[in-house]
Amino acid sequence: MTVFDAIILGIVQGVGEFLPISSSAHLVLVPWLMGWRYEGLTFDVALHMGTLLAVVVYFWQDWLLLLHDGLLWRRTTEGRLFWYLVVATIPGAAFGFLFEKQAETIFRDPLVIGAMLMAMGVFLYLADTRASAYKNLHEVGLGDGIWIGISQALAIIPGVSRSGITMAAGRLTGMKRETAARFSFLMSTPIILGAGLLQLRHLTPADLNAPFYTGVAVSAVVGFISIKFLLQYLNRHSFGLFVWYRLILGAVVIALALLGR
Repeated sequence: MTVFDAIILGIVQGVGEFLPISSSAHLVLVPWLMGWRYEGLTFDVALHMGTLLAVVVYFWQDWLLLLHDGLLWRRTTEGRLFWYLVVATIPGAAFGFLFEKQAETIFRDPLVIGAMLMAMGVFLYLADTRASAYKNLHEVGLGDGIWIGISQALAIIPGVSRSGITMAAGRLTGMKRETAARFSFLMSTPIILGAGLLQLRHLTPADLNAPFYTGVAVSAVVGFISIKFLLQYLNRHSFGLFVWYRLILGAVVIALALLGR
């Protein structure tokens, strides 16, 4: 991998992790379309560590309050929210551990990715347009956290999108768009950290080269910008733009796969 390749993949990860378009799908599709050698799930997760840095920097004040109240004052709103986030993380972590091998093999079939891009696009549209919107972040309950956590488990399949499925599930519980996005981003912190620690144990000194560090740095910067963009965008717009993107991209991927690309 060259530094240029790492920059491209870092941008792909930074954009795709927080926008509901599936970063894991794009990290498979870009090398597939460009004819690059797939660098493996470990490099993908290393890029996720860059976006982990982005979400921690963006929400550092939120996390300080959540950690403080979650550990010391559990009856406060932030204390309860902290434990709801913990509960919501468990299903995704369990599925990631159990289906790690499938995530590296059969789930990366372009036909599967194309189908999931389109299916999740339809689900996101239905959840966004049919659900009511009245809950702020402090009105999220334990049941909401469990439901969103279960939905997050499906994100191990490239094309589903962790942010997409959790935002859609959040909308179905009555969350406002910005609230669903914020809860999704806070949820991403422990799940990305866990996945990163699980996969980074496979790294060797030879893997820690210039492209590796470049990809992580680029994904962190672009991820920070993506978080800020989406939170502002959803205050004024629906998820329609991302729904159309998913439907079009999914159709193109399926067509190319069937034509033997």
